[in-house]
Amino acid sequence: MQLNEVSYGSAVPVDGYGPGFFRIGGEVHEGPLIVTAASVSGWAGFDAPEPLVALANDLDVIFVGTGAEIAHVPATFREALEAAGLGVEPMSSPAACRTYNVLLSEGRRVGLALIPV
Repeated sequence: MQLNEVSYGSAVPVDGYGPGFFRIGGEVHEGPLIVTAASVSGWAGFDAPEPLVALANDLDVIFVGTGAEIAHVPATFREALEAAGLGVEPMSSPAACRTYNVLLSEGRRVGLALIPV
C-alpha cells in the first residue's frame, strides 16, 4: 500500500475532538463551531443559520456534525441553508470532521457546523 502525505495548503483541518472541544489547526476550541478552510468561529447552534447562510458564496456544502450520534437537523435550519444554495449533510460530529478533512485536502468548497461530542 502506498501512503501519501496529505496537504491542506493554507486551509485549516480538524486535528481532533473530545468531550466539549475540537482541535483545529493545532488550537483547541470549545463549544459549537463553524469551520471553513479560512476560519473557525463560535456558533449558537441550530437556531442560528445566519452565519452559515452568509458563507453561501464561498461554500458548496455544509457538513453538520450533530454530536456523538447522527440526528435530524431542524427543518427550518435545513430550509434556510438550502434556500441560500448550500448542500446540507448531517452526520455525527466525528464523521463530519473526517469527511470535511478528506474533501478539504482535495480543495473542495466545504464547511462544518459542529456540535461537540
